[in-house]
Amino acid sequence: MSSIFSKIIKNEIPSFKILEDKNHLAFLDVFPLKKGHTLVIPKQEIDYIFDIERDEYLELWSFAKKISIAMKKVLKCKRIAVVVIGLEVPHAHIHLIPMDTVEEINFSLPKLNFSNIQMQDISELIKSAI
Repeated sequence: MSSIFSKIIKNEIPSFKILEDKNHLAFLDVFPLKKGHTLVIPKQEIDYIFDIERDEYLELWSFAKKISIAMKKVLKCKRIAVVVIGLEVPHAHIHLIPMDTVEEINFSLPKLNFSNIQMQDISELIKSAI
């Protein structure tokens, strides 16, 4: 079930990584709803988040929490939204999205476009708070 995320994990496709350990990866979404919109994924190729075994599932959420705390420290927002949709890429993933209003968490809204330099700066900003 190789997906675009599998290629990112293998460094076959570049990404703006925020944090990585042996089982997880966090990187900026290239089609963000808001500045700092981050994806958190398990490195194991599992399509549906609720098919992840219990211990790995808990570790994934703990990893996501670490990222969300760093995001909240450095990005101007009221909250970090957590969204799990899982339809667009067949690889379990968590969206962490800075938000000020519920209306901002609408995936049909136009996506933002940041340059590679801006994306690198955003990822470095979040990394600096971990």
